[in-house]
Amino acid sequence: MSAVVVVHGIGRQHSGANSMHGPVSAALRDGLNRAGVTDVKSDSVRVAFYGHLFRPPGTAPTKGEPAYSHRDVTDPFEIELLNRWWAEAHRVDPDRVPPPVATGTSKATTPLSVQRALYALSRSRFFARTADRFLIGILKQLRLYLTTPDVRERVQAEIAAAVTADTRVIVGHSLGSIVSYEALCAHPEWPVHTFVTLGSPLGIPNLVFDRLLPEPYSGKGIWPGNVRAWTNLCDRHDVVALTKRLSPLFSDGDNVVRDVLINNGWQAHAIESHLTAAETGNAIAEGLRLAR
Repeated sequence: MSAVVVVHGIGRQHSGANSMHGPVSAALRDGLNRAGVTDVKSDSVRVAFYGHLFRPPGTAPTKGEPAYSHRDVTDPFEIELLNRWWAEAHRVDPDRVPPPVATGTSKATTPLSVQRALYALSRSRFFARTADRFLIGILKQLRLYLTTPDVRERVQAEIAAAVTADTRVIVGHSLGSIVSYEALCAHPEWPVHTFVTLGSPLGIPNLVFDRLLPEPYSGKGIWPGNVRAWTNLCDRHDVVALTKRLSPLFSDGDNVVRDVLINNGWQAHAIESHLTAAETGNAIAEGLRLAR
């Protein structure tokens, strides 16, 4: 039985469904406990894992991330997202992060401008503990999923394999929220009626929102599948979740996204911090009550 399926985010290529299950299930049940629900067992939670699809052949866990440098950031998608993160990091952390440097379009793709962006982000509280190579890896995984049909198809297959006839709630974190959203849209026959997104980049215009499948129509994203309740949670300091409110983009008539801001401390984007929040527990608990 897997009443709740959790879809992880970026940077988990050296992990696995079993190794993630323990901490994810524990954090989720802590959140439920804070919402007054204490009868959910660990085996009611399943991790839908796709991170291995981004693991380069021959890479062992001890070798960490590929040795990316600023010179590896040349794709326009990656550069634009990097600069948007810089602007958002300055907005939420202006005392530590300098404002983006105004450069002409012709200079936007120079290694120096990328290096400046990476340095600025390293000064933010959000990215302070993130090495450049890991940050660049995040850019590349997001781009690969959104622009490479074969990668997208294989990721979607992993999610579909994790959903069972017992699944009622899907929780998507970071890139996992994009993956989950597209999976729900593709499978309206699924019995899933509650969708919870954590630290979601779904609303980033042009780079993410406008690349979704199915494509948005007249500026509105398609409502996902059989979902009756959608709660979107993020920390106000989360740089990855650039668009904090998804309701204006996806709500449609009686279907309304409930946007909730939470406080995750210095781990603004971490999945465990999201899952242990009472607000997240309330959203998941609501879905489990609907299933009874």
